[in-house]
Amino acid sequence: MTNQRPVALVTGLGRRVGIAYGIAGRLARDGWDIAFGYSAAYDERVNAVPKAAPDVREIERELRGLGARTVAVDVDLAAVDAATVLFDAAETLGPVRAMVLSHAESVNAGILTTTVESFDRHLAVNARGSWLLVREFARRFDSGGAGGDGAPGDGGRIVALTSDAIHDEVAYGASKGALDRVIFAAARELAPLGITANLVNPGPVDTGWMADEVREALREATPAGRLGTPRDTAALVSFLLSDDGEWITGQLIKSDGGFGAP
Repeated sequence: MTNQRPVALVTGLGRRVGIAYGIAGRLARDGWDIAFGYSAAYDERVNAVPKAAPDVREIERELRGLGARTVAVDVDLAAVDAATVLFDAAETLGPVRAMVLSHAESVNAGILTTTVESFDRHLAVNARGSWLLVREFARRFDSGGAGGDGAPGDGGRIVALTSDAIHDEVAYGASKGALDRVIFAAARELAPLGITANLVNPGPVDTGWMADEVREALREATPAGRLGTPRDTAALVSFLLSDDGEWITGQLIKSDGGFGAP
């Protein structure tokens, strides 16, 4: 790291509850400036959050209190120009050296109940939107804005959050499967640019969606004896974005207390 704080772009950060919030706070403590994207319309539609602006303002206040400069962008990642919009805003802080994809369209529905419109939107946000962000990151990194020669401390970092969800979440699961392939391709194709790309599966984390019976069942199914927290995921992301994580790429790492163990 240089004396100037590097810039990380974090997606899916519109609420002070959730994994993205934990990640952003940890990265700010690590010395990163934080650009982040959120969707007020999505939070209102899915999370029953009437207005995202108060939470976003508070998130920025907290991150700045940790020494980070910030910029926040309300953006629909289903839009084909969303990546350009996000990076243009992020680069007002400086060249983007790391990107954490923690956004998701997530609506529970199975094979028989998922609509065509919902399936297409899941793919547009979770798969296509992520690919366009990865592509934009690589294009701008390669342009000389943040690129290096692959030596430790000079490289770029991409981390995307994924999931094992399948049944009764067919569109979400399919789109996350497509995301996995995009990130694996990035690990191979972007390595010559000095960019690493990895996936993190945090397992079940209660970000306000769990009923009491669901929470208890998942806790009992986790060998570690508790549910994961945003802090757990943030610790792994922090390492992968650090200089010490520069040799790790093309991996899907479970940070789930053994929940997904065979």
